[in-house]
Amino acid sequence: MEWIYLIIAIAFETLGTTCMKLSEGFTKVLPALGTLITYVLCFIFLSMSLKKISVSVAYAIWGAAGTTIIAIIGVIVFKESINILKVISILFIILGVIGLNLSSTSH
Repeated sequence: MEWIYLIIAIAFETLGTTCMKLSEGFTKVLPALGTLITYVLCFIFLSMSLKKISVSVAYAIWGAAGTTIIAIIGVIVFKESINILKVISILFIILGVIGLNLSSTSH
């Protein structure tokens, strides 16, 4: 169940970050409110996932998945630029998370 909580936390984090972009520096009320609510929910679910998942693995997965999803949203929704360096950098983040996950299961 903890992995489900982590996935839900990632979903709320990406939704919250998207709302933050839409809030235009917290000048738009509804997206700003969406940011606050989704981040509260995000951290509730993240903390619930930490009952069984080690903090280094959970936080790394949460951060890498959020970064990857937000980068994709940025390109598709907000028409942000994409280049090979950005893609390679995100791949390194993902590889780092895989390495952390593998290192935690080798004991």
